[in-house]
Amino acid sequence: MLSNLVPDLYLKSIYDIDLNKLKKRGIKGIVTDLDNTLIEWDRPQATPELMNWIKEIQSQGFSIVIVSNNNRDRVEKVAKPLGVPFVHRAKKPMKNAFKQALNKLNVPVSQSVVIGDQVFTDVFGGNRMGLYTILVVPVAQNDGLATQFNRFMERFVLNWMRKRGLIPWEDNK
Repeated sequence: MLSNLVPDLYLKSIYDIDLNKLKKRGIKGIVTDLDNTLIEWDRPQATPELMNWIKEIQSQGFSIVIVSNNNRDRVEKVAKPLGVPFVHRAKKPMKNAFKQALNKLNVPVSQSVVIGDQVFTDVFGGNRMGLYTILVVPVAQNDGLATQFNRFMERFVLNWMRKRGLIPWEDNK
């Protein structure tokens, strides 16, 4: 089970993802978390930087879908102006949300990546599905109440990974 908590790649931000490397891996579909992955959990709209990133990945031929455990209203307010499909109340790490996302993308598991800021939801769920997983540092230093417990537990797991050389440690995590 612990191996399912280890991401394939660990980066500071979505903006550090090398899209050419994803293409070389055969990736065509991007399944991404919303809160603290793309924008802060309490930011109501996409930033101009995020809008440009979405345009860039789409111009390079990638399909994208947002998968969030948050409610429809929250996810739709960000996803709709971006023209990005979404799955809300996803119940990650359950497999069903990732299956729904892949159906929306019409891309097989082998050609898809999951990007997220949480080990127990995004990475664990993506790895259980056999997806390539990228863990990013959360964009906000604080979290909603529901996420605070996960972050507490994550710290133990990330320290375990760091000690075994499985993941570089970020001091701001």
